Amino acid sequence: MKPASLSEGRRGPAQIWNSAPQLAQVPAIALTRLVPPGARVVVIAPHPGDEVLACGGLLQLLSTREHPLQLISITDGSASHPGSHVWPASRLSVVRPQESAEALRRLGMPLHSLKWIRGGFRDDALAAHEQPMSQFIARYLQPGDRVFTTWCHDGNDDHDAVGRASAKACSLVGARLYELPVWAWHWPAREASVMPWQRARKIRLDTWSVARKLHATHAYASQLVGDPQIGLPPKLAQVLLERIREPYEIVFA
Repeated sequence: MKPASLSEGRRGPAQIWNSAPQLAQVPAIALTRLVPPGARVVVIAPHPGDEVLACGGLLQLLSTREHPLQLISITDGSASHPGSHVWPASRLSVVRPQESAEALRRLGMPLHSLKWIRGGFRDDALAAHEQPMSQFIARYLQPGDRVFTTWCHDGNDDHDAVGRASAKACSLVGARLYELPVWAWHWPAREASVMPWQRARKIRLDTWSVARKLHATHAYASQLVGDPQIGLPPKLAQVLLERIREPYEIVFA
């Protein structure tokens, strides 16, 4: 399945996020149903920024309830601008983790107590390292953890691989996995029937939480610009920023 062009805005091709009728029927879920009191939460992000795009609102809700939190960043995101001399991998490998720290600060996350693991896996090549990635993830999980990561059919090779590897790790350890769509929202509307709507649950966000999430997304300055010299568009296109203004996040439970 091919995502719709992220260079298009609301007036562009209909995408799942802004036109699927099933979205209105997704039931809301209370945070305590997802994460019991005292449970540890682990968020696994394929690339820097995926944790904000997927569940920046959820992270805010969890931080206010003082759940133990662990973030696993699988890659440093340094392959986001292939062929660019303005944003070479050597620069991005330093910049993108810094952007993540600033984004988490904007969300109000307790950086002093957040356990943050960096995997160091090669960006844009995770499918070839799925087994060692699964073993790596399992080392940092505990029985009873609530684990949130990208959906294994999200339509991005790295997202899909991390979803599969996380599922294997959770099964091995005895943790509970929840999947989050990110790029799948930008599939053409005709693909909406492929989404597992029966598993979908809506986490409602207030206006302030949405605003903080959008503010955090703008911390990823490197992703807001492409490289016109080589025809590379921004990764965080306007249509994606429009989508994260929605007053909810969807989790596949």
